[in-house]
Amino acid sequence: MTTARDLLIVAMDAAPGRRAEPGDLSLALAGAELIDLMEARALTLDGDRIVPSDPPVTDDRMVSDAGSALVRQMPYESVEDWLWRRGRGLSSAYLAVFEEEGLLARQRRRWLPAWTGDAVLADSAARRQAADRRDAQEPVLATLATTIGIRDTPAGGLPSDAGEAATTVLGAVDDAVTELTAVRQRRAIEKAAFDNIWRGP
Repeated sequence: MTTARDLLIVAMDAAPGRRAEPGDLSLALAGAELIDLMEARALTLDGDRIVPSDPPVTDDRMVSDAGSALVRQMPYESVEDWLWRRGRGLSSAYLAVFEEEGLLARQRRRWLPAWTGDAVLADSAARRQAADRRDAQEPVLATLATTIGIRDTPAGGLPSDAGEAATTVLGAVDDAVTELTAVRQRRAIEKAAFDNIWRGP
């Protein structure tokens, strides 16, 4: 499993009142992919620029797709630009792969045909592994979970071998999620103001 997959599982297993916003989750998944690719030695960071190296050797379709999506021309892409570009709809893409792989089940409802209910995680080795990593408070996963609001307390710090690159990625994810939250709040205020105009006195 990868950090991105574990993050999605942990997010889906969060309490109903702690569900992550899809956009926030997508940005965090894009950041997790960068960390997974760094661990696979498929990229390095030069400041905040993503410098690709050899494509990752992996059976994981999403990691392979992420490696193929890296910009390979100078001046290369910034981490921030990657998050917004790669993160667009990424949580939905991961959910589709999970369903294809049998990691999701559909809740059946008596009054509806089969496969019309909400998707939930099936019991699987992948789910148990992600839960173990969450319960162990693995720092990178914990930091991402905190950023998207499904964990209360910040991680106790990154492992010493994570290095400046992982810190750069995690900081960029936090900044992007903060920006997206501000955009949502501004739109909600604008919509409320517009509704009030049409509601009248």
